[in-house]
Amino acid sequence: MGVLTPHAASCRLVVRKDKSPVEVLQFVVSGLEMGQQVVALAGPGCLKDLARSLTESGLKTETLLRNGRLVFLTAPDCLAQLADPQQITQRGPLRHASSLVRWVTDWSWAYANGTDSATILGYQRVVHDFVRSLTAVSMCTVQCKESARGSLLAMLADHRRAARTVKLPA
Repeated sequence: MGVLTPHAASCRLVVRKDKSPVEVLQFVVSGLEMGQQVVALAGPGCLKDLARSLTESGLKTETLLRNGRLVFLTAPDCLAQLADPQQITQRGPLRHASSLVRWVTDWSWAYANGTDSATILGYQRVVHDFVRSLTAVSMCTVQCKESARGSLLAMLADHRRAARTVKLPA
């Protein structure tokens, strides 16, 4: 029988109908204002939009990226690094000394390019397992212009499965 370890703060999923990253921007800005390191994993277009929105909000995005307070990881290329956590924590941009990390993942790139749901679930598990290894507050987001109710429910179910607590051996 295994013991359930509760996830310090479960990951919240935000489904957006438009391209504007309002919820993501609020999540990122509040973390930066508290002095937390903020990591954003997304497709290149989403990262570019987020950088532009942060700059328009009065933040110096390039400076934050340069000094490591803000980290952009481009999907899907970064997923291999997350599967081997030592690779990104020892030679990558994540700080060991950070007491709390804000982590935001946008999955729009995966759903937009027609990736099958089993592959997306695998990607989500890799990301959530890695985030669970950190002291992190996390949020996942996806832009769905015209998703049917069934696909939204499937997306929510997949996210819940990927983010749920882990059973450890007793």
